[in-house]
Amino acid sequence: MATLGLSEAEREAIERFERAVIQPSMTALVILEFTRQASPVLAKLAADYAAKGVKLVTIDIDQEKLIAAQFRVQAVPTVYAFFQGQPVADLTPYSSEAQLKSALDQLLGQLKIADAGAAPQADIEPLMAMGEQILTEGDAARAASVFRQIREMAPDDADVAGALVRALVAAGELAEAEAIFAALPPESAGKPGIARARAALALASAEPPADTAGLEARIAADPDDHPARFELAGAKAAAGDRDAAADALLEIIARDRDWNEGAARKRFLQLLEAQGLEDPWARSQRRRLSALIFT
Repeated sequence: MATLGLSEAEREAIERFERAVIQPSMTALVILEFTRQASPVLAKLAADYAAKGVKLVTIDIDQEKLIAAQFRVQAVPTVYAFFQGQPVADLTPYSSEAQLKSALDQLLGQLKIADAGAAPQADIEPLMAMGEQILTEGDAARAASVFRQIREMAPDDADVAGALVRALVAAGELAEAEAIFAALPPESAGKPGIARARAALALASAEPPADTAGLEARIAADPDDHPARFELAGAKAAAGDRDAAADALLEIIARDRDWNEGAARKRFLQLLEAQGLEDPWARSQRRRLSALIFT
């Protein structure tokens, strides 16, 4: 946050925010709650997840008006998750304890903020790393074969199942990916590997329109034709053009962030989730989103 031209009180407010939120987020997942009355649900979850690297910071919007204004808080509660100085999720839509726990579990897994007491998986970790490397290099069919073999070794491991689904999606084997996903136990739904696979499957399952040129012509004629741009983003994502999909979704957010109840932002975050939140591309795209929302 820029401090040029601010009063002494305003500079102090920003310094408090840096100390309370930005600095702790370098090593922990900070849940930032803008409110007038602290949520007992968030307080309970923060206590339950403290050992896993979660910290809750509550900001009274009446006392910290500058900070609330910087984040364009329009309603309370507004809740964000911060990690390494960057907002990584908007938790405002989640009101129940179960929803918030699921969101926290996904974030902790994807951001590698692991429980210190988690059991190591030394036998399969090198194989998982090899499969992910093969998938990154573009040989999805071979990666799927590797993950199938790993799954035989660890049939109940949600991360292995999720990796196999992502490889199958990349290989165009959607029927097998959907069958594996449908057979997963309900309790695995909140696992980070499954959440990432779900996002990848949802993006790939979108039916691309036959005529993207028609969509592009509509956008050229009316840059505020958000339905056309959103549909074009879906087509680009389904075709594997993540850059074009991200550009289209960010353009919608820049023009009208609340369009269709925030549909563009939700789809954009889904795109990042499918890639993996710690992926370099996802991090760079997250910074682009932050620049739009928080400036």
